[in-house]
Amino acid sequence: MAKKQPSLTPNGKASYENSLKNHILPVIGDRLIAEITPVMLEKLLFDYQKTHAHSSVIKVYNLLNGVFKMAEKDDSVAINPMRKIDRPVPKSDEVPEEDAEKAYTAQEVAYILSCLSKEPLKWRAYIRVVAVTGCRRGEACGIHWADIDFNTGELTLRHNLQYSPELGIYDKRPKNKKVRKTDLDAECLVLLKALKEEQDRECPSEYVFTQQNSPLPMHPQSPTRRFKTYGEKYHIPDFHPHKLRHTFASVAITSGADIASVSGALGHSDCAVTLRMYTHANQEAIRRAGSIFREAVANAQNKEPSTPPENEAS
Repeated sequence: MAKKQPSLTPNGKASYENSLKNHILPVIGDRLIAEITPVMLEKLLFDYQKTHAHSSVIKVYNLLNGVFKMAEKDDSVAINPMRKIDRPVPKSDEVPEEDAEKAYTAQEVAYILSCLSKEPLKWRAYIRVVAVTGCRRGEACGIHWADIDFNTGELTLRHNLQYSPELGIYDKRPKNKKVRKTDLDAECLVLLKALKEEQDRECPSEYVFTQQNSPLPMHPQSPTRRFKTYGEKYHIPDFHPHKLRHTFASVAITSGADIASVSGALGHSDCAVTLRMYTHANQEAIRRAGSIFREAVANAQNKEPSTPPENEAS
């Protein structure tokens, strides 16, 4: 933990500690690390998988692998026993959510946004900002009025509000330490201007999205609860902030946006991350590219007589 802690957020640290304390140490904590065999670790994972979701099993698997990889580096063990253990697969009755199911279609987003007219101004603005920018939940909560250029429609994402029991609400730079710029549509700007006027009258704040009757920023867990209520009210399945982020990427890619631009908009460290997360959308874009090519050739055949390509050497 001492070596890992500098790269962890408080929430990440708490997650590691919870897995170690509740699921790993009770099983193998009384053993010397050099005595632990692949069979012991495999049994630990097998038993854990009986009562936990696949994502939780993978978290424990990765943690064990990290611990023993570090132990191998400092010669606490001769060989990392996790090398002999295959990455767990989902149980037969546990169907992992397909990537395509993590995103709404453009038509579904249009419906989601059409329902906003019946909601309080703050949430109308928040949901639209997340939908049209693909920003993270905490990034939206951390937006300052100074981050919005109402003349150009440009939004700078430079904050990311997080919560941990240890620290409460704290402000950090966006993931990957990248400050990035994005743009807001006309409807977003109208809503934000109205929200600024309302806030200035009732309770001024440097933050765009605040707690009720307070200048303090919105709690970063509040959107998840609000989205759940919103989804139930308007019959939107599995509605949560991160799904809108997935949707932004999926719709953009399948509509023809290049991977590099989508990666930049999402604040990913590189395009490989975007490709890995949105393979389904990229495959759709590839099929669309083929369709566009065939359509262009067909149109050319209908309009002009076929001619051989010009010889570049001539």
